[in-house]
Amino acid sequence: MSTPSSLPEHIAIIMDGNGRWAKERGLPRRDGHRAGAESVREAVEACKELGVSYLTLYAFSSENWRRPKTEIDALMLLLDRFLVDKLDELDRQNVRLHTIGQIDRLPPKNQKRLAGAKAKTANNTGVNLILALSYGAREELTEATRLIAEKVKTGELAPGEINTETLSQHLHTAAFPDPDLLIRTSGELRLSNFLLWQLSYAEIVVTKRYWPDFKKADLLAAIEEYSRRHRRFGGL
Repeated sequence: MSTPSSLPEHIAIIMDGNGRWAKERGLPRRDGHRAGAESVREAVEACKELGVSYLTLYAFSSENWRRPKTEIDALMLLLDRFLVDKLDELDRQNVRLHTIGQIDRLPPKNQKRLAGAKAKTANNTGVNLILALSYGAREELTEATRLIAEKVKTGELAPGEINTETLSQHLHTAAFPDPDLLIRTSGELRLSNFLLWQLSYAEIVVTKRYWPDFKKADLLAAIEEYSRRHRRFGGL
């Protein structure tokens, strides 16, 4: 795989279209989610081969809790199976696993599996794979505001000291750089409550491909599109 002239340090992906992919094939939605898991593997491998340091995947939003219980249960089972089946492979590839979101809302079995996977890969130095689970940007910003307000109340922080860096340091993503590139599959043109603060200056690439059809070549095409853009960050 050839490396584009300009490589994003951090790629974020809204993995959309699993259900529609399955529906068009006359399959149950859970089969679309299973097919999407293979695209996760390909995306991680592509980032490793290219040298991308951070990959954030919008795996389960805070709004997804509104879906039918049967689908939620299937998604939680798929997450569990993904960690069981792919953890050794991720570890061999030097991938480090992280999570953002309200992880305490996940079933205890998933919480335990995620904690074990993060502990096992904690010393890896390759791609940082960040799974956004039970994640919502508005909830994240609300929580950060509450934490800052508590510090002001206790005198740990003065109101005049609050700036953009203060807020960034209280987000779930405080340990990571902001994404340079956002990719959304299935052709939808919205952020869906994903990393609203962190994506302020990200380049956005939308593809009509459903997530299960999104392969290494598609990720490379998105990066090549990114490399052709001139990022001005409000300047000239």
